[in-house]
Order: sequence, then C-alpha cells, then structure tokens
Amino acid sequence: MSRIGKKPIVLPKEVKVVYENGNLTVKGPKGTLSRTIHPLVEVEITPAEITVRPKENIPSHWRYWGLERTLVDNMVTGVSTGFTKTLEIIGTGYKVEDKGGHLLFSLGYSHPIEFKLPEGITAQVEKANRLILQGANKESLGQTAAIIRQMRPPEPYKGKGIKYADEVIRRKVGKAGGR
Repeated sequence: MSRIGKKPIVLPKEVKVVYENGNLTVKGPKGTLSRTIHPLVEVEITPAEITVRPKENIPSHWRYWGLERTLVDNMVTGVSTGFTKTLEIIGTGYKVEDKGGHLLFSLGYSHPIEFKLPEGITAQVEKANRLILQGANKESLGQTAAIIRQMRPPEPYKGKGIKYADEVIRRKVGKAGGR
C-alpha cells in the first residue's frame, strides 16, 4: 500500500478542479494545467480535497497510485503558488542577460548563446550571474533548468559553469607540477 497515495490533497480556495473522461484540469491564479490520469487509478474530488486511489486493491494497481497522487499534488501547488529554480553562473566573463522571452548567455565560447524560454516559464536575472526561473508546471521548469545547465556544466577544477544554487560541486586538486 502507498503511504503517499493515502494522503488527501488539500485544495486552496482559489483553485478549481475538473475531472472528466480521464482528464484532470486544474485552474488557479498562476495558470491552468491539464493531465491524463492513468486508467488504473480513480480520482475523487470534493470541494475541500482530492483523493486518489487504485480502482482495485491489487498490487499491480498500487504502482501508479502514489505517482498519480504526487503529479496531481504538483499541479495543485503549481497553479496556486508556483515553483522556482535558481541557477548560478560562475566564471570570469560568464553572464546572462534577459531580452524579454529570450536569454542571452556569455559562457566563454566564441559566440553568445540565445535561449528561448518555453511557454509558461519566466526568468529573472540578478546581478548578471544569478538566474531565477519560475513556472506553474514543475516538469517543464525542471527540464528548462536542466537544458540551461547543459550549456556549460560546472567543471571540478575551478568550478566554472552553470550550477543549481543548492548544488555542491566536488572540487579536484589540479596537477602538482614543477617539482
């Protein structure tokens, strides 16, 4: 049995939920999200909370129970408060500029890199080396942050590159040389 799946999802007052034909739509102040729910799981909606449970009490149905409950919870949280990812750009001359829907990165290559933000994701630049991404869809936000990080991943010798704000880079000692 799923411990996560048993927990009900509390609905904030400003969030509206519609479930019909296997599709769940969640509307709130931060936007609208929609997702198809797995057919082995059923969703029950009351004005105060959402309950997710398997259609039958069979272990093969349990595997989707906790997953679908977490996905629905992320949808409710996303449309009510939203999600945030913070990236830090470390290195001499490395910077990012916001060009209104586009980000312009200078990462030590011979050319600047232009990155178009996906729909529903907003960016805020602080001090040219700190990038704050915000959005309602947790999956899309995480994918966008991962793509930006891949442009110049942090290297272990000097720590130069793009890293998450809470990420710890394990540093290596350079060569001894000159003995």
